[in-house]
Amino acid sequence: MMINFDNAATTYPKPLSVRKAAADAVMSFGGNAGRGGHQLAMRTSEAYYNAREAAAEFFGAEPENTVFTLNCTHALNMAIQGVMSQGGHLIISSMEHNSAARPAVALALKKQITLSIAEVYPDKEQTIESFRRLIRSDTKAVVCTLASNVTGLLLPYREIGELCRQRGVCFIADGAQACGIYDIKLSDGINILCTAGHKGLYGITGTGLLITDGEYPIAPIIQGGTGSESLSLFQPTILPDSLESGTPNIIGAVTVGEGIRFIKTRGAEAIRAHEERLCRRFISELSPVEGITIYRDEGAEYAPIVSFNAFGISSEEVAAILGEKGFCLRAGYHCAALAHAALGTKGGTVRFAPSVFNTEAEVLKLVYYVKILKNLQNS
Repeated sequence: MMINFDNAATTYPKPLSVRKAAADAVMSFGGNAGRGGHQLAMRTSEAYYNAREAAAEFFGAEPENTVFTLNCTHALNMAIQGVMSQGGHLIISSMEHNSAARPAVALALKKQITLSIAEVYPDKEQTIESFRRLIRSDTKAVVCTLASNVTGLLLPYREIGELCRQRGVCFIADGAQACGIYDIKLSDGINILCTAGHKGLYGITGTGLLITDGEYPIAPIIQGGTGSESLSLFQPTILPDSLESGTPNIIGAVTVGEGIRFIKTRGAEAIRAHEERLCRRFISELSPVEGITIYRDEGAEYAPIVSFNAFGISSEEVAAILGEKGFCLRAGYHCAALAHAALGTKGGTVRFAPSVFNTEAEVLKLVYYVKILKNLQNS
């Protein structure tokens, strides 16, 4: 039987209600939202708007400022390239996923912007000071992950958001590893929140969100049909239309809305508490074992993700051996070059990321096989 501990990549299994919503959407919402006045299109538009409204309410935003995207990468690219379209200085953190780091570096290499990287430390005051030192008169935006996708390290995002507010700087937050398990709101000082729909929000793959407070304009990087202002050759300027070109993933949006309802029923705090218990058990069982390195610093706060290496065996081989025993774990660099450079993990790590559906018995079964990895390697 397959046991999934790679929920930081995408949650699996999905809640029963989400699976049912996907099936119902295929059967019932076959129209094209916002494109037609007939019954099928209208019914589909209503379902799409209901999902948008659920996401907006969940994150403390207005529905018109809630944009559905393909994934968090799509959202971050729209936010970064859109806000920085006229140039300026951009700051990102040293723990950013490539979905934020690559568009930032690409703009800098084209000399469209200047770029700085703020070092992240286990001590949050050091991290805040790292950002503060880099802000200058032409700084236009700060991009910061709320929680590292490699180690789960929580960044002091509320304090960084307040710093940005004081300096008149746009704060773009990557919530891929935090949304759904923490009570994230735009009122935390976030101007633009980008997140995945298929991770902690339990939607299907191919879903994401860009949620803005509307304070900073976002120039569209994709233009096309929006179902509005169809006689104009110019992209609409109103949200969400300006950032939602082409036929949207209506089925995906419906599942995100249903995933949010699942979280509200269970409680984000309860979901996080369960996942944290599993992480604590995993760490307590393995940290005393000689030859196992767990990438966590005492005193720092972490989302329920654990990166580790074992017995000098490459991370890819560890994951492959455990995969043969039925466990799904991510190995390598996790699409986060900056984070691994900061950690000094030249061979990457193995990442343990449980979900609300995992059990302690499953964790203990995994621990057993991790402890005997050398024997398994030689067998």
